[in-house]
Amino acid sequence: VQLQAFGGGLVQAGGSLRLSCAASGGTFSSYDMGWFRQTLGKEREFVAASTRSGNSRYSTDSVKGRFTITRDNAKNTVYLQMNSLKPEDTAVYYCAGRRRIGYSSVYTGYDYWGQGTEVTVSS
Repeated sequence: VQLQAFGGGLVQAGGSLRLSCAASGGTFSSYDMGWFRQTLGKEREFVAASTRSGNSRYSTDSVKGRFTITRDNAKNTVYLQMNSLKPEDTAVYYCAGRRRIGYSSVYTGYDYWGQGTEVTVSS
């Protein structure tokens, strides 16, 4: 499975961005999907995840109420809608796919990774 993330950019604090991650080469609906982010010198951090059906979604506390993960299995795409962005949301955002059934917030639990898209939030 190949994943390609896009949609990052520069935005002012309080603004919004929608990240997209397009999958190819596999059966998208067979994978749980997640979004992670990473800043220089830090470990990759869990942001949000969706089960393969999209019926269950999870997010880390720092983004609850601001970020929403959704997926469209017909389009082989997972999204991360980010609202009320803060400077501390600045990072490279990665999408990831997981073959095993069951939610995971650990980056080692994912099998496939996109290339990352950079999000910069200015104050």
